[in-house]
Amino acid sequence: MIGYYILGGLLFLISSYVSNKLKSKFGHYSKITLQNGMSGAEIAEKMLADHGITNVSVVSTSGSLTDHYNPQNKTVNLSESVYAQRNAAAAAVAAHEVGHAVQHAQAYSWLKMRSAIVPAVGISSKLSNIVIMVGLGMSAAGTALGNGIFLLGIALFAVTTLFTFITLPVEYDASNRALAWLENKNMVTREEHAGAKDALKWAARTYLVAAIGSLATLLYFVSIFLNRRS
Repeated sequence: MIGYYILGGLLFLISSYVSNKLKSKFGHYSKITLQNGMSGAEIAEKMLADHGITNVSVVSTSGSLTDHYNPQNKTVNLSESVYAQRNAAAAAVAAHEVGHAVQHAQAYSWLKMRSAIVPAVGISSKLSNIVIMVGLGMSAAGTALGNGIFLLGIALFAVTTLFTFITLPVEYDASNRALAWLENKNMVTREEHAGAKDALKWAARTYLVAAIGSLATLLYFVSIFLNRRS
């Protein structure tokens, strides 16, 4: 289990670095005021209109970096700062979240796939670590059923790992749609576009780190399983 804690510590440090870098980037680009004077909410509403999407609402949500698109009630939820502010960071986030709404409207295959496995992920994320620890404990105690339970835990964890990788093309595509629209509709200057692109790049890296971390942890559990069987 020492290896597990070392891996966890390493992943925590990498994740913390990317998270802090993201906050720093958004803080920096929040100081670049949009020349068009539009708020994040106005950017989102215009992008929706330009794509002919009339059944999605733009609403304000509390917190920081809590922005998301909800396909169930068809709302683009923007954090209070993004909703009201008029800067490159707000434009980037607002357009990115609308990118998800556009994916939904156009039945983007990766988004459909991710949505399809959400129920399974909900169950797996709650049970996988518990089942893994129970299996390891039973196996260490010499119980024959231990390895089987451990393998079940690994299978559950694999579902969550799959979800993190399916999320990657969804997030990168939403950012690409956002940046293309901002540029093609002349919503931002060259400097503002560069800031939006850099901010979204670091946002995407949080998902990349999560996916790599989940895969590394999964492979670690698999190696333990194989060593116990040999």
